Amino acid sequence: MKHTARKRFGQNFLHDQQVINRIISRFHPENGQFIVEIGPGLGALTWPLLEQVDRLHAIELDRDLVARLESDPRTSGHLYIHQLDALKFDFSTLVSPPDKLRIIGNLPYNISTPLLFHLLEFAPVVEDMMFMLQKEVVQRITAGPGGKNYGRLSVMLQSQCRVEKILDVKPGSFSPPPKVDSAVVQLTPYTLPVVDIPDRESFARIVKATFAQRRKTLRNNLKGLLNESEITAAGVDPSARAETLSLEDFSALCRQVSITD
Repeated sequence: MKHTARKRFGQNFLHDQQVINRIISRFHPENGQFIVEIGPGLGALTWPLLEQVDRLHAIELDRDLVARLESDPRTSGHLYIHQLDALKFDFSTLVSPPDKLRIIGNLPYNISTPLLFHLLEFAPVVEDMMFMLQKEVVQRITAGPGGKNYGRLSVMLQSQCRVEKILDVKPGSFSPPPKVDSAVVQLTPYTLPVVDIPDRESFARIVKATFAQRRKTLRNNLKGLLNESEITAAGVDPSARAETLSLEDFSALCRQVSITD
């Protein structure tokens, strides 16, 4: 039975076998690993994954796709489907320390950024993640200080994960083809902190505030959090703009907030 892609779910189904093979090869799933697929769709990644592992969890909101997957005999006893919104799913329920999750998926482009922020909450129980995303989002994830793509998403992800773009993917690799280019990115949470962040909530607040109005300086964007002398005490220029700051600068500002609170 043919499934019609639903726009409200941001569905664009991957069908390019060469791209699929490259993703699976790079992800390199192994039996015994705790693997989760977000948005299995028609099973483009699901079936190759199940050829290499005997257990796979999948998060799928579309009940028609869930029924389609569950009716396939290949899933019996091997695929565990959670018909839930990935944005609300508690990924920590799928694994117990010291085991960690490996997460993969062709993420719905309309929720990819909030979903990435949600997944960051579970970084301590995640080994790595590999996602198909809008190319522009991958450019933002991997951007360094000083460029227009560098922003809140860059800082928050890079403060907790090593990020690496794997490959670019053209619209023709999907059905229906999206109106944008895509890319695959790998995110590997650090086992040891890459920068000192005394309080992650304060860090997130600082990062969000500094990028709230990109054209304004830190002295303006951080009003109510840090004054000019406190920004200077952190070793950061109050007249600087957010896109020029390194992870270490954000860490220093966060420590200053901890001192003043």
